[in-house]
Amino acid sequence: MRAVVWREIPYALRVAGAIGFMRYKLAYVGIQVRDMDRSISFYRDALGMQVVRRQHVPETEGEWAELRSAGSKQLLELNWYPDGSKFFAGPYRNGDELDHIAFACEDVERAYRELLSKGARVGHPPFVEGTSLLAYVEDPDGIWIELSGPAPGE
Repeated sequence: MRAVVWREIPYALRVAGAIGFMRYKLAYVGIQVRDMDRSISFYRDALGMQVVRRQHVPETEGEWAELRSAGSKQLLELNWYPDGSKFFAGPYRNGDELDHIAFACEDVERAYRELLSKGARVGHPPFVEGTSLLAYVEDPDGIWIELSGPAPGE
């Protein structure tokens, strides 16, 4: 019996998760910013977005803010990292603004292993942040992809 190859499975079945593959749903896009207050002011005042949450992150020594346009479910996450953070190679250069793309999934640890087996590179193994379990992989161009789901017990 021949093993099933991912690319040979019809797209509709892969997306629907009908044969046991992980399902992914784009949750938000995160961009790096040089000055959090300045960026929040721009997205709020120029584009009419509302700040949903803003939080310091001890693991990165930086902070993030989530913004949403009125009537939209999509989020824009602004990320600021200090010089020397392992999450920021620095110095800031134009073109480095895309920080990561986030996908919600049912099982972060399984998704992390699955994507590594499909050619993604290790970004950061699963860890708990608040009520979420997060992990990061890198796509072929080095763009970080966040996998997000409920923390164990949530």
